[in-house]
Amino acid sequence: MISAMVLAGISVYGAPLLGLVLLVGAAGFPLPLSLMVFAAGAFSRQGIISWYYAAGLGLAGTVIGDSLSFSLGRWGGERLNRRFGDSTLWVDAQTTFSRGSGVAIFFTRFMLTAMAVPVNLMAGSTCRFRNFLVYDLAGESLWILLYGGLGFLFGSQWELIRETLGDFGWLLLVLAVVAGGLYLVLQQWDRRSGLKLQSVEIPVVQSH
Repeated sequence: MISAMVLAGISVYGAPLLGLVLLVGAAGFPLPLSLMVFAAGAFSRQGIISWYYAAGLGLAGTVIGDSLSFSLGRWGGERLNRRFGDSTLWVDAQTTFSRGSGVAIFFTRFMLTAMAVPVNLMAGSTCRFRNFLVYDLAGESLWILLYGGLGFLFGSQWELIRETLGDFGWLLLVLAVVAGGLYLVLQQWDRRSGLKLQSVEIPVVQSH
């Protein structure tokens, strides 16, 4: 119900509302943010909103929301750890974060999105904001490009996709796109490597 109301509002008020919604969601309010970005891409394909305007405000809103939860972790990290320490999501986020803070921040922006807020809180108590911001900007930019690009690509079919795919389906869809992109890059790399090998002349050593 809330999602339908928000989507209707974005179609009317455009990119400013999208940026506000992403800010609130990134700060910790439970909203289907990936769906919002996907819908924004579809709306831009239909000419309802400007894609560049939506991407810019969406990225700004998301980064501000992430920074708010980062700040909350900076000032109340231990209290939050005591309160949510028994949560399975919190434990999973802690495990992911302990393996590498920068990598955890980056991948929870667009893949393990359920862990994004817990990771932000942990980063606030352990990381410098400048370092956090670099990984956050990179991950959120990729997230907006992936989901917004998919929404733009599928256009008017986004409602059907929304009804068909659950949260796991969204992850599979993104992984499929990433895997396809990596396959094309590796294939192009192999071709270039093959051309380079063919162009190398092997000197022949004559025996005396």
